[in-house]
Amino acid sequence: MAVVTCPNCGTRNRVDEQSAALRQPVCGRCSWELDLTTRAAGTNKPINVTDETFVREVLGARGVPVLLDCWAEWCGPCRMVAPVLDELAAESHGRYLVTKLNVDENPRTAAQFGIRSIPTMLIFRDGTLVDRIVGAQSKQAIAARLR
Repeated sequence: MAVVTCPNCGTRNRVDEQSAALRQPVCGRCSWELDLTTRAAGTNKPINVTDETFVREVLGARGVPVLLDCWAEWCGPCRMVAPVLDELAAESHGRYLVTKLNVDENPRTAAQFGIRSIPTMLIFRDGTLVDRIVGAQSKQAIAARLR
């Protein structure tokens, strides 16, 4: 359950992210449409993306780069990169979004972008794939590619 602040009236709304994947969430007070990508930019934590939410969370994000980490639980290098991505998300201050896609649970999106080895990080800007990073990288290397 996410807490999303309405940009229209400032009311804090609890939003079930699974339900939001099926229908547009609205503010309980003023019925303004709530944007979960804006909420995500303010949480300073990586956003979990699924096949169902990929278009909205990654391709739908405008004005900021989106880093999509393609990973799996059994992958050792993925576990090594995870704290680095947590740090990058915490330091983002809305300049970029950090998202995570479990390739075992979401094979459609992984296949769409030809993910053959993990970790693979894809960088999108305004819905377009602009860069691909394969393998575990340092925080500085990832941050430089986001710029």
